[in-house]
Amino acid sequence: MSVDQATVRRIAHLARIRLDEADVPQMQDELNAILAFVEELNEVDVEGVEPMSSVTPMAMKMREDVVTDGGDAAAILANAPATEDGFFLVPKVVE
Repeated sequence: MSVDQATVRRIAHLARIRLDEADVPQMQDELNAILAFVEELNEVDVEGVEPMSSVTPMAMKMREDVVTDGGDAAAILANAPATEDGFFLVPKVVE
């Protein structure tokens, strides 16, 4: 798969990236190189390879899924710069 200059312009437009006309050929080459690398990765035989989340084998630490009261609300709110009626008070960001 290769990308033409019209596709580069469309990608730049969709990504809201300003791309000067002189930079289009260079970006086309870079995108084509990325796509060629991805095509190389598709050729790797991964049959029987288990997916992994880390390069070192490790078990996820699990805890019991129990309902709690969330701890001591007074102690948690003691760290807040401002509270009101048992809730964190934050400045308004949207009018």
